[in-house]
Amino acid sequence: MNRKPAVLVTRKLPPNVEARLARDYDARFNAADRLYSGEELLALSEGADAILPCHTEHLNAEVIRRLPDRIRAIANFSVGVDHCDLDAARQRGIIVTNTPDVLTDATAELTMLLLLGAARRASEGERLIRSGQWSTWSPSFMLGTQVTGKRLGIIGMGRIGQMTARRARGLDMEIHYHNRSRLPDALEGGAIYHESLDSLLPLSEFLALHCPNTPETQNLFNADLIARLPDGAIVVNSARGNIVDEDALLDALRSGRIAAAGLDVFKDEPHIRPEFAKLDNTFLLPHLGSATRETRDAMGYRALDNLDAVFAGREPMDRVA
Repeated sequence: MNRKPAVLVTRKLPPNVEARLARDYDARFNAADRLYSGEELLALSEGADAILPCHTEHLNAEVIRRLPDRIRAIANFSVGVDHCDLDAARQRGIIVTNTPDVLTDATAELTMLLLLGAARRASEGERLIRSGQWSTWSPSFMLGTQVTGKRLGIIGMGRIGQMTARRARGLDMEIHYHNRSRLPDALEGGAIYHESLDSLLPLSEFLALHCPNTPETQNLFNADLIARLPDGAIVVNSARGNIVDEDALLDALRSGRIAAAGLDVFKDEPHIRPEFAKLDNTFLLPHLGSATRETRDAMGYRALDNLDAVFAGREPMDRVA
């Protein structure tokens, strides 16, 4: 191919990534960083050879069915691919890739921030400072929950779950986990495997959700699961919002059944239910799991490595469809 392949870039990417795109491809950038509708995405993909989307674009079966015939690849700037209908892509012969590995550290770091922020009432304390309402100190003032030495349950022990476990061991936490299959000893690192949630949940003074968003895991964290946690458990979610039944979580936070929640992801984000912000026992972040300069550059480079392979006639390393 003598001409540079044309790539539709659906969101504004870090400068270093866009510079490489501009060098190697006929890149169609989204300088305004607007969120494209499905119809806009279809119109803009005319004449393109590939699409580089994020998790914010909904590449459902209908959109993929209508993509131009010349589209050869969808190189996702994300690990999760629940926004992309993989079966529809396979039927069209469109290669789909993601960006695993490179955001593991950043997301595990943020999971620990959620855990500590929720346990130590960080949002509530910061609001007091910023509003000028902090007026006193006493031995009983704003008591939170100590993290050191507690039991952490992890649902989903993939790369990020394993890294969260490593970070949590620095706080002398006892790690328990549930996964589709048990990890080898070398990866388990002393964590205690639970074949079922029935045995994991009653032990989980803290619970971290790290499972992917699939039809089987939607609303996994529901009233039934909450009822099996210890009273006053603390829950954190840096995976996907659809894993959580938000009505059940809100009810448990209001009642104190769950002491606090640290949340980086939500259903229908960025349109977050206002009830979460009204509660004092929530620590909330706007989907910042991979939001470090180093990680976002690495994600972009990984997506471009996959595109480079496709247009060189090689198998991309991160092919998911």
